[in-house]
Amino acid sequence: MKTASRPVHRITGSAFLAAALLAVTACGAGTTDAGAGPGSGGGGDGRPQIRIAVGVDASYAPFYVAAAESLWAKHGVDVDLVQFAKGGEGVDALSAGQVQMAGNSDATTIGLLGQNPDLRSLLVYENSGRYLKVVLGPGVKSPRQIKKMAVVPGLAELAATRFLESKDIKPGSVEFVTSDPAEIPALTKKGDMDAYVLWEPWPAKGEELGARILETTGDYGLSYQHWLLSTSSWLKDNKDTAAKVAAALAEAAKKVESDPGATAKATKDAAKIPTDQTVNAVKEIDFEVRDFTANDLKGYNDTAQFYLHTGKLKARPDVARAVQRGWLPDNTEGS
Repeated sequence: MKTASRPVHRITGSAFLAAALLAVTACGAGTTDAGAGPGSGGGGDGRPQIRIAVGVDASYAPFYVAAAESLWAKHGVDVDLVQFAKGGEGVDALSAGQVQMAGNSDATTIGLLGQNPDLRSLLVYENSGRYLKVVLGPGVKSPRQIKKMAVVPGLAELAATRFLESKDIKPGSVEFVTSDPAEIPALTKKGDMDAYVLWEPWPAKGEELGARILETTGDYGLSYQHWLLSTSSWLKDNKDTAAKVAAALAEAAKKVESDPGATAKATKDAAKIPTDQTVNAVKEIDFEVRDFTANDLKGYNDTAQFYLHTGKLKARPDVARAVQRGWLPDNTEGS
């Protein structure tokens, strides 16, 4: 019989900032305090207890499946999932010690390394060139008509830049307007924005409002990955706990690929994601826990150069220090 899964807590960016500034700590579930430091007894049964920051979309399905299938407990760790509207907010929470691990895209994380040099990436758990899509607003017949693009800092901004370059459009000729993902489809319908590149469900939402999906990022040679993140300071004393999380996530990723129906139910129960969105995401995303490759590192360095070239960062991010190639096979069995 499965044990009840732990609750999932949703936090907005403003709520996180308030908690961080006030240094709120508490013992109960639902807070954002750093729940398990070195020597923490965890949930009363001896399992270490940690909090993991996740986003609110189907790409985080392995975390929700691990909770629904009691895989965290199976592998000896007690996990609270804390939802953030944007992956970058979860990384900020990680750097502030409000959570101990996080899932986030490679591109967004690389853009945050300059201000968060303690971040460490332990493994890849998904890869896709099909999940992010280019959306043109109603009345925009050609990419050449784009004057304003809505972007979210990090992966979406990189994807928008690479899209324009693929059409021989100078990115500097298009105004990038930073927006929250949930606002972008409506802004595009109103004509305030001409286009955007985002992950689901926002391309589908745009279609519902009269916009048009033009292509995926893979059509112009761009794919993204999601990393499991922590910090060097926490890992120093919690390597075994991190390995248990990795093992559970690996089993969950296999379940996602083999049983989209169960995945959709787990994601709907935890994050209110409609079933069809998750089923489609499983088709568009390759879920697998694996170590980093030499080709991965080349891509990460290209992303780091993007941030440096565009002036988003004043110094080149130290990707080699952040990406822990070899950590997964060294710390888990059968990986």
